[in-house]
Amino acid sequence: MNGTTSIARSELRMDMFGRLKRVLVGKALRNEQAPHERLSKKVALAVFSSDALSSTAYATEEILLVLAVAVAFGNAGAFAYVIPISIGIASLLAIVTISYRQTIHAYPTGGGAYIVAKENLGTTPGLVAAASLLIDYVLTVSVSIAAGVAALTSAAQGTTFEWITDHKVAIGVGLIILIGIANLRGVRESGTLFAAPTYVFLISFLFMIGYGLIYYFMYGGTVPAVANEEIKLAEGYVPQALTIFLLLGAFSNGCSALTGVEAISNGVQAFKQPEARNASRTLLVMALLLGVMFLGTSTLAFLFGVHPHADETVISQFARHIFTGPMTWFYFVVQAATAAILVLAANTAFADFPRLSSLLARDRFLPRQFANRGDKLVFSNGIIILALFSSILVIAFAGDTSRLIPLYAIGVFLSFTLSQTGMVVHWLKVRRTEVADDAIHRSDVESDIAVPDMYLALEQSKAPRFVSDEVTARTNWRKSLPINLVGAIATFVVLMVFIISKFTHGAWLVVVTIPILVLMFLAIHRHYLTIARELSMDSLEDALEPIKHTVIVPISGIHRGVIRALQYARSISSDSVTAVYVDFDEEATTKLKERWEKLNLDVRLVVLPSPYRELTRPLLRYINRVDRLRDDDVITVVLPEFVPRKWWQHLLHNQSSLLLKGALLFKEGVIVTNVPYHLKN
Repeated sequence: MNGTTSIARSELRMDMFGRLKRVLVGKALRNEQAPHERLSKKVALAVFSSDALSSTAYATEEILLVLAVAVAFGNAGAFAYVIPISIGIASLLAIVTISYRQTIHAYPTGGGAYIVAKENLGTTPGLVAAASLLIDYVLTVSVSIAAGVAALTSAAQGTTFEWITDHKVAIGVGLIILIGIANLRGVRESGTLFAAPTYVFLISFLFMIGYGLIYYFMYGGTVPAVANEEIKLAEGYVPQALTIFLLLGAFSNGCSALTGVEAISNGVQAFKQPEARNASRTLLVMALLLGVMFLGTSTLAFLFGVHPHADETVISQFARHIFTGPMTWFYFVVQAATAAILVLAANTAFADFPRLSSLLARDRFLPRQFANRGDKLVFSNGIIILALFSSILVIAFAGDTSRLIPLYAIGVFLSFTLSQTGMVVHWLKVRRTEVADDAIHRSDVESDIAVPDMYLALEQSKAPRFVSDEVTARTNWRKSLPINLVGAIATFVVLMVFIISKFTHGAWLVVVTIPILVLMFLAIHRHYLTIARELSMDSLEDALEPIKHTVIVPISGIHRGVIRALQYARSISSDSVTAVYVDFDEEATTKLKERWEKLNLDVRLVVLPSPYRELTRPLLRYINRVDRLRDDDVITVVLPEFVPRKWWQHLLHNQSSLLLKGALLFKEGVIVTNVPYHLKN
């Protein structure tokens, strides 16, 4: 009866927690429902492209921020370079898109740059790509949220809501939490939720570009000029003359427009079948929209002479200028849609970060918890970790987009370079190989060592393989090799420009963090390999050899909980049970001995002196002595433990059993067993 009551209380607590979880996350899904959680091309465009598309809201401004350095120095015509720089970035976008289309068809199991680099360049380059992408996803959330909040505060200028500018960090962290909760509710549910705002942004932004061009050619005019002292400069720059180095800095800043292009290649398995075809078509649509919107934004900024300002974004400035009179309301539509897409751009990272983390966990480079799916069939631990680290960044950099941008894009361009280089190596191997040979796609991670976890072992058996289709057929190497080679060279050049121009402005932090993460991955991997060897049954001669127990029961007094523990101890060893009491007070010890003799429990009592009132050390010394005397036995320490009914009542009692359990955890040959006694009142 007592056991039934305790179980009922535990179930009640779990039920209360479960109800709260259901409110936040929703009803749990069965494993067989996973295929129904996949995304159509329309929804996937919103989920995986929001990051790339949203970058049009700040990429042009990031170019102007660097050019403003020369304007502040006296080169008034420096802003004219925004057009050629934007065209160069759009050309790079085309190269990267074509290259990633090949990657999607070649590796439809997802994983993007990590899988491509690991299987073609080796484990370490693959881990470098993975570390780069993980860092980039954290920065994607931070930058997107910061830019979204900036759009909100820009729209609030001159209104009664102008005060929200002083609360950017709190608003940003709150939005990260909301998006994280939405993603914990499942891929399809979060995708459906975020699809509408994405398409509202697309329609309103494309309309703004078209309307802005018509407005300019009909009415002309420029945005009111900003005084030189009010022009916002790129983080870490001081006024200086226009040089090639400064132009390269502007180019690298503007390449933030390409961040997110790789997202679709990392999440191919989220698409409905046929996955590769649907993913590649979505990638092409995304690239086309991104190119039109980015070039359109840069063109409008140039035509209307917009200068970067500390309190208002570039888009807000020319949108406020062109949407006047009866169209004033549409300015707020554009700002609201821009703020929404910038916030929702973080959703792309929330879709890809957990997936990449799960692949690393499958290959034993991250803790295996990252490979576990939650109630809604999403990788919940990855979502929570991403929300935590991105919130820390928003707080650390005060929610300022321009301070975060120098850290941004290095990771993604490093992964671009490794991915394209991996494909180049693949096509070179194909060129040298006359017949099909799957060995050219062998992964260094695969091994014959058993994984001590059945789920991870099953996942590892699904190791990705290169897939040949109409895009990646071996006969296509002559046209595919030049595409990937140009992509690798172009992205490497941009990467070097980023590192050189942004190193002292904060990029050093990313450059240092990537090798630290790689070393961490390798250390985790070594740990799992060691465990696999230790748990291997290859040299085990007798699998079920009988065990002889020597049982020690530490007691703090005599009560029902102790009697229950002694009963349990006698059940596993009838003749080798010893109760151990630590003597803190001579009078209390005398009374306990007298009561023990009266009860006639037929269990030997050992009293350990403790003049310094220590509990753990005398017990450990006694257990060590017993262990030396009986090295052929297994020592089992049975800990009596009473469990109060209310959770807060635990705070009123000593947690000595926890201390002893922690001390014995690392002692070889000792088994610790808790015998709980649940209190009724």
